[in-house]
Amino acid sequence: MIDFQRHDEDTAPEASKALLAKSKKQNGRIPGLHATMAEAPGLLEGYQLVHQLFLNSSFDKDELTVVWQTVNVEHACTYCVPAHTGIAKSMKVDDSITEALRNETPLPNARLEALRTFTLGMVRERGNVGDDAVQAFLDAGFTKRQVLEVVLGVTQKVMSNYTNHLAQTPVDAPFEKYAWHGAAATA
Repeated sequence: MIDFQRHDEDTAPEASKALLAKSKKQNGRIPGLHATMAEAPGLLEGYQLVHQLFLNSSFDKDELTVVWQTVNVEHACTYCVPAHTGIAKSMKVDDSITEALRNETPLPNARLEALRTFTLGMVRERGNVGDDAVQAFLDAGFTKRQVLEVVLGVTQKVMSNYTNHLAQTPVDAPFEKYAWHGAAATA
């Protein structure tokens, strides 16, 4: 395994130091993902920006969680699934949503299931979903804006999931209790 350094404010490249300080202020610590991304300041800065833009999208907390965890589970990211389980708890997302996403079982309502289905299609088809998939998403009550906001959410998760795969980022201590090794992670 290639060893990727997890930086702190002392060891990070100069352009990442303020970004890590921002992470520490927002999270009370420097998440392992951010510490790893700090090696490439543009990646860390881009990730922070895309994360904030997705948080500010038109999706509510449940829908944000569906997009994040759908991609995390599909990509078998053993760092992000536990992290977003903890994040969902802090956002007061119902545990039934989180558990259905983690376990790839049906979500509690058809609207959220349509969001998961569309997000999975976007990931699996690399954005080449057909008109029928887009129409089904719109028929579930979503908007054309939200079609494109799924792209934003997938982009954020590609940045984090791929980084964690390359660096084998260990799960942060606060999220260890939510460890995940789903079917996709062990395949």
